Amino acid sequence: MPKISDHLYGTLLTALGVLVLTPDGLLVRLISAEAWTLLFWRGLLFGTAILGFYFLRYGSGAIFRFRNIGWLGLQASLLFTLSTLFFVQALHHTSVANTLVLIATAPFFAALLSRIFLKEKISRSTLLAILVSCGGIAFIFKGGLSSDHLMGDMFALASALSIASQITTVRRSRSVDMVPSLGFSGILVALIALIFAETLSVSSTDMGLLLILGFIVLPIAFGLITIGPRYIPAAEVSLLMLLETFLGPLWVWLAIGEEPSFETLIGGGLVLTTLAVHTIYNARVRARGAVSA
Repeated sequence: MPKISDHLYGTLLTALGVLVLTPDGLLVRLISAEAWTLLFWRGLLFGTAILGFYFLRYGSGAIFRFRNIGWLGLQASLLFTLSTLFFVQALHHTSVANTLVLIATAPFFAALLSRIFLKEKISRSTLLAILVSCGGIAFIFKGGLSSDHLMGDMFALASALSIASQITTVRRSRSVDMVPSLGFSGILVALIALIFAETLSVSSTDMGLLLILGFIVLPIAFGLITIGPRYIPAAEVSLLMLLETFLGPLWVWLAIGEEPSFETLIGGGLVLTTLAVHTIYNARVRARGAVSA
């Protein structure tokens, strides 16, 4: 069986992580707890799952892996913390559609930051794919952005900038396992939320949803997404994350019967087609390069 390239490996890991992440917005919507209470449990469960996994797998060696993330790892933790805080606040102040479409601007931020700080050249195919995909997303949510939700929209935009910065930071430390930084981020989110939360009590239904979110969805999804930048450019990671913008509303449709609009079907199909073509194109280009070498 032929060995897959590092680029394809990174693409597959990231895509799988994004697919696992797609129910995130729906789960947050279904949880009735107020934003800061939700953030406390989300962060605590997520951080415990990540750090606990490392202790179970590496024992005392986990301490070395935690220390090995260095200052860049702490920076990534802070950026991911900000992204989480902004994301949940956005969902509580604006619609899921507004939140996801604004977070879909992350590829532009990632491409710009990677160019400035990592000196990574943005390929024409990646730039074209970003533009076409964002065009599809704009078609999905045309007329959806509302000044009535300005605060939530700003939170979503801030989340996009934060996640793009975090991905770029991880890309800068591609030789280091940066997944532990996610665990520290979860604990930091919980500590911040503890200051502002009026209560930490939640219903049994909410706790069940929080356990699914904090112990399963988030650790698996962001663990894979954080590994991705070790193998593929930050802009491509952000591009793959556009899948959530299309698939997120579909989860809502399946769960509570909200049928996707014509715009969602057409625009989402454009996004998926663009991602598929971009991935296949890059795989063939790299294959030709390997043969010629």
